[in-house]
Amino acid sequence: MTRRQLVSTIPLLGWACAAHERETERAPSLRLEARDASGVRTLEWPTAETAIIVCDMWNDHWCKSAARRVTEMAPRMNQTLEAARALGVRIVHAPSDTIDHYAGWPQRERILASPQVAPPVEIQRWCYLEPEKEKALPIDDSDGGCDDENPVESRPWTQEHPAIEIADGDVISDQGTEIYNYFVEQGVKHVALMGVHANMCVLGRSFGVRQLTKLGFDVAVVRDLTDAMYDPRDEPYVSHEEGTRLVIEHIEKHWAPSILAADLTKAA
Repeated sequence: MTRRQLVSTIPLLGWACAAHERETERAPSLRLEARDASGVRTLEWPTAETAIIVCDMWNDHWCKSAARRVTEMAPRMNQTLEAARALGVRIVHAPSDTIDHYAGWPQRERILASPQVAPPVEIQRWCYLEPEKEKALPIDDSDGGCDDENPVESRPWTQEHPAIEIADGDVISDQGTEIYNYFVEQGVKHVALMGVHANMCVLGRSFGVRQLTKLGFDVAVVRDLTDAMYDPRDEPYVSHEEGTRLVIEHIEKHWAPSILAADLTKAA
């Protein structure tokens, strides 16, 4: 690009930025009752600057109890996504390890077309627990956390759960770099994470809570649309539901607040 061409684009860029600001001002906002270790506070996220990531809601799982809970959760999640989408919230489907299934889909091509942007920090393939920032998880998931009688690990997932609609305007990716590029292009500043599993992928993926927080996004976990990989036969020997609650409490204390799905379905 020549100097004359570059200079000529400046008014256009300024117009585009101003147009985005006007769009954001006109757009409705979500009013979120966000809970963390300090209590509950109200957040207002403009829908034009908000995205939801659906994390690893696969069509199957080696832990059949986990697969059953995902199947039970999927219709409720789809209803939430449908309502949020209607308000202008962007939806990112992130079914890790199954992206080849979506090759050529327009929702996949759309995110691949986002211009590459240098992130402020390195985007890691996996963000492990950070002892200097957070204590050990409150549950023992060292054996995989499956509460089946005789679990056998494998990789049976092939796509996102079919009960979850992938709409025309959504995008599909399991890579933090692609999702970051897309968020920058779209002006996304606020991200709600839902899906599985709270103590593993929701925290650790390249698009998970730890990484997004480091990249500077406002992050919240949808606590009634997630689950943990936890076996009550392991410490701290509580019910599966209580184990999930303890993981959410850990996230609230060390990383990000939690919200309820209903907050994503209506504008303030």
